[in-house]
Amino acid sequence: MNVRPDFSKNANMAETAPAFLSVWDMHSYYGESYIVQGISFNVHEGEILALLGRNGAGKTTTLRSIARMDSPQVNHGEIWLDHQPLHRMTSYEAASVGLGLVPEDRRIIPGLTVEENLQLAQIAPPIGWSIERLYDLFPRLGERRNQEGVTLSGGEQQMLSIARALARDIKVLLLDEPYEGLAPVIVDEIEKTLRVIKEQGMTTILVEQNAVRALQLADRAIILDTGSIVFDGSAAEVLENSQLRAEYLAI
Repeated sequence: MNVRPDFSKNANMAETAPAFLSVWDMHSYYGESYIVQGISFNVHEGEILALLGRNGAGKTTTLRSIARMDSPQVNHGEIWLDHQPLHRMTSYEAASVGLGLVPEDRRIIPGLTVEENLQLAQIAPPIGWSIERLYDLFPRLGERRNQEGVTLSGGEQQMLSIARALARDIKVLLLDEPYEGLAPVIVDEIEKTLRVIKEQGMTTILVEQNAVRALQLADRAIILDTGSIVFDGSAAEVLENSQLRAEYLAI
């Protein structure tokens, strides 16, 4: 187990790390509140990384910081995606180079059908994810293509939110609490889909309170505690370490 990894020798993640996505010495704030306190980690292409920790540990703030959202404010650090400096970009620019955030509240656009939500997000012409291919991935959405998106069930809205991100031919999928409030059978369906897109090369960072389900899906895990990394290693190692789970995940 690698506890509190030392990244102090990395002067520039773009030069020192071959990873697909690299975060170096990132500090993030909400106003005066110091949330993410100098974290550094790498994510390799095609990997699923589970970002775990108790409530308030800084998980969602980390995702939003990587996605370059207006809030929180990243006051220091570097974020690189496939040699692109995300830390110098706006959220729109980060999205345009391949970052896709699926927020906890899903943000389905009212008044638009399922297909219109996807059409609005899709680049033209689509490179990898045509709408019909997305319907193959999410058959429920194909069956409801003409239904207003906000009238779907919670699980179907989550599927639509993920499909909408993929429609932009993203490189990295950021998922914030994708299983929240969903029945186990729907969680199973979403997990199956995430495994399929992983097999097709998608890189994913997953924030999820259901730590066991997340660990069973992920290749690696990072555990945050009060804004700092306390573990960075294999997901299997966390599943096998009851002391680590009890101390930082309460499971």
